[in-house]
Amino acid sequence: MRRITFLAVLIFLSAAGVSTIGAANSGQSSAIAKTASGKVRGVTSAALEIFKGIPYAAPPVGNLRWRSPQPVKPWNGVRAAIDFAPDCMQLPFRSDAAPLRTTPSEDCLYLNVWAPRKHSGKSLPVMVWVYGGGMVNGGSSPAAYDGSRLADKGVVFVSFNYRLGRFGFFAFPALVLHGGPVGNYALMDQIAALQWVQRNIAAFGGDPREVTVFGESAGARSVNVLVTSPAAKGLFSRAIIESASRSKQFAPVPLNEPGPNSTPSAIQRGINFARAMGVDGTDEKALAELRQLPAEKIVSRINIGSMSRQSDTFAGLILDGAILRRAPEDVYKDCGQNPVSVMVGGNSADIGSSSAKTVDALFAPFGTDEAAARRAFDSDSSETFAALARHLGMIEMMIEPARFVAQRVAACGQASYVYRFSYVATPLRARLSGAPHSSEIPYVFETLNQSSWGNLGKGLTPADFKMSEQVNAYWVNFAKTGDPNRRGFSTSTGNNAASGVPDNLPNWPQYTARGDGLMDFTTHDGPKGGPDPWAAQLDVVEKMQN
Repeated sequence: MRRITFLAVLIFLSAAGVSTIGAANSGQSSAIAKTASGKVRGVTSAALEIFKGIPYAAPPVGNLRWRSPQPVKPWNGVRAAIDFAPDCMQLPFRSDAAPLRTTPSEDCLYLNVWAPRKHSGKSLPVMVWVYGGGMVNGGSSPAAYDGSRLADKGVVFVSFNYRLGRFGFFAFPALVLHGGPVGNYALMDQIAALQWVQRNIAAFGGDPREVTVFGESAGARSVNVLVTSPAAKGLFSRAIIESASRSKQFAPVPLNEPGPNSTPSAIQRGINFARAMGVDGTDEKALAELRQLPAEKIVSRINIGSMSRQSDTFAGLILDGAILRRAPEDVYKDCGQNPVSVMVGGNSADIGSSSAKTVDALFAPFGTDEAAARRAFDSDSSETFAALARHLGMIEMMIEPARFVAQRVAACGQASYVYRFSYVATPLRARLSGAPHSSEIPYVFETLNQSSWGNLGKGLTPADFKMSEQVNAYWVNFAKTGDPNRRGFSTSTGNNAASGVPDNLPNWPQYTARGDGLMDFTTHDGPKGGPDPWAAQLDVVEKMQN
C-alpha cells in the first residue's frame, strides 16, 4: 500500500536461526509445526498460532544471486519462527504508507503463517498475499499486512517476500548460457512460495486444494501473471486482483529483442547496468564480477520514486519464454489462463494520468468514436481539464483492465466478480473525493488502526470499522467458497456460519457481460451491488484499446 504521487504510481527480515528455545522467553506460549525442512516454533495468542521468518528457499546470495530459488537446507531441532526475517533488498522511500519493519537484506526468501488455533478438524482454506511496490519496493513485514483478522475468520493466511528490483528482474548473456528460466526471479520466488504452500500448509491446518492468491498493484500484476502462467498451474484455485494496471508503457520487456519503439531488450538493459557498474564483457567472468558487487550497488538507488529514470538499466517483467511467455492480456484473450475463479477491481480515485495538454488531444486517440467518448466522459461539464484527464487515464490504466479480466474469465467458463472501492474514511473526506490507489488494503486486512496511510488511526468512526468488517468478510467468503456472498464453515463448529463474519451482506452480483454488474463499496450507502455506472466509459475505452 502506498501514498501515491504520479511518479510513484507509474509502475506500479535477518533470518531466524535454528533454536530449541521457544517464544516462552518473551512470556508467550509457543506452537510447533513440522515442515518438510524441519520443525518450526511460533507463538500463540488466544485464537491464533503465528509463525514468522520460515525459509521457503535457500538464501539467494553469492553464486545464487540471479538463480531460480534453490531448496532449503534441512535443519535439526526446532527453528525459532517468532520474528519477521528481513524484507528483500531495496531502497525504501519516505512516503511509503506501508513502511517496512525490518532492515532489508539480500537474504530474504522467507514467509509467515497465521493460523487458527482451534477449528472443527476440517482443513481450512488458505489465502496467500503478494505485496505491491512497483516491483522495486515492498515486503511482508508492514503492519498493514498483519494476517490476524483474516485468520480469525477461519482461513490460514500466508505472506512471503520475493526479490525486487534488479535482484528480481535481471537478464545477462552469461545467465542465458546456463539454461533454464532467466530474468523473472521475483516470479520464480512467488511460484516457489506457492509450491511451499502445497507441500507444507497442511501442517498448519490449511488445505492445499483451497488456495487463494491475492495481491495489490504490482502484487496484482504478479497475480495476473500467475493466473496466466503454465508454471503456476495447479498451485491455487482462486485469485483476487486489486488494482492491476494494463498499460503499453509497462508491458513485459522482450528478453532478446528490442521492445516497442526500439526500447532495449532485457538483456541489453542488463549489459547497460553492468557497464554502469564498470563491468566490461558479457561472459562468465563479467557475471562473476556482477555477483561480487555489494547489494547496495545492485539496488543503485532504485525505488518507486526513481525507477522511471532508470529504465535503460532495469527491465521489470520480462518475456522469458518460460514463466512469462506472453503478456497476460493476450493469454486471457485466448482463454489460455489457468482455470481459476477471479475477483478483480480497482478504486474510485485510482492511478490515472495523461500526457495530453488539451481536451482535443485527450480525445483524439478515440478516432471515429471521439464524439461517443466525449459524451461518455461528459467532457463539457468536467470541473477542470486536469480532473478529466486523470479520470480518463484511470479508466484506461486501472478500471477497464479490471473489467477486461472479469469479461475474459467469465467468457472462458470460470466465475468472476468485479468490485470498485469508493469508500473514503471519515477523517479523510474533507480532502479526498474518492478512494486512492491502495486505500482498500487496511479494510481488506482489518488493520485500520495499524495503517499509516493518510493517518487513518485518527478520527476513525464506527462506520469506518463497519466497512472494514464488510470488505474483509467478502474477501474471506470468496477465499472459502469462490463466492463473496456465501459464507464458509465456522472455525469452531464446522457448520455453515462463518465465525465473526457479518450477517446480511448486500448481494454481490456475479459478473456477466450482459449484466455488467459489480459491487461498489460506497462512502455513504455502504456496499452496493448493481450495474456499473461507468459502463459507457469502459465500453468506449475498451473499443479504443482493442
